[in-house]
Amino acid sequence: MFIDRFEQIDGVHAGFRRNYAKGIGVAGFFESNGNGLRLCQTTIFEPGRVPVLGRFSLDGGRLNQADLPTTRRGLGLQFSPPNGEEWRTAMINFPLFPVRTPEIFFERLLAFKPDPATSAPDAARVKAFETRHPETIEVLKKIAAEPRSSGFGNTTFHGLNTFLFTNAAGKTTPVRWLLKPEQPFEPAGGARAEKNYLFDELIAQVQQQPIRWRLIVIVGTASDPTSDPTQAWPDDREQVDVGTLTLDRVEAEEMSAATDTIFDPLILPPGMSPSDDAILGIRSSVYSESFTRRIQEKKQPSAVTPADVKQNLPNKSTHPVP
Repeated sequence: MFIDRFEQIDGVHAGFRRNYAKGIGVAGFFESNGNGLRLCQTTIFEPGRVPVLGRFSLDGGRLNQADLPTTRRGLGLQFSPPNGEEWRTAMINFPLFPVRTPEIFFERLLAFKPDPATSAPDAARVKAFETRHPETIEVLKKIAAEPRSSGFGNTTFHGLNTFLFTNAAGKTTPVRWLLKPEQPFEPAGGARAEKNYLFDELIAQVQQQPIRWRLIVIVGTASDPTSDPTQAWPDDREQVDVGTLTLDRVEAEEMSAATDTIFDPLILPPGMSPSDDAILGIRSSVYSESFTRRIQEKKQPSAVTPADVKQNLPNKSTHPVP
């Protein structure tokens, strides 16, 4: 079982997600410009504002890991229009997923497990995995070539998997999406002494002014792969700007409704449906099992506490933010 494998890799931190354990809650709204309606019949894409709940996080089940510029960053979002529809999505800062099937993902978790003595994976085990799955090497090369931004606020987040949008006329189109930050890009530096610096700077940034992203829907064609998230679509595919995500509140895990929210990518409103990508189904079941386990446990203190949020008010921030 996937959750058992995650616990085997990073241990159990009671009350927290088995992956992306370290995180912080945010909230705000999505303002649609109406452009998405030609692709998808959902009230979320009707012109106007929709409340949004979210959570920024770092890859891995290690709750108290130090923030590193190279660690994969996550952003889960829940769009909640007043008519009861709901859209949840979980994105990361990588443009592609490193594996093409759930079985390979399960295998990769163990292959890349860090050795406690060296904090690095066993080289022979990694080599054997990559020999069996050369497509993963190609994806990791593309990921390594992507410049890393300095923080959460100027990160581009990708939905990774393919979904299907259906419009009012009944036309169904394969799509992928990404969030493009309005905050200017700044390259990541080296490792920092401050253990929570990515979160500290996010807190200060949101408390100074709202941060924003453009939601971009990438329109696929019949020739584009839908079942394999390791496969990029051609760069010339149409990109539709469907609105702006604004985040203007930040809360520690103990205070945020996002803490117990499952950002299941299969919770979709009418007009959206999953593709034939098998990774989607396993993500949904893994998220559910992780929730079932952690909700029954006595929660440990979070890595980023309410006191951290309070201390990082704008006039007390020690780090410049864009």
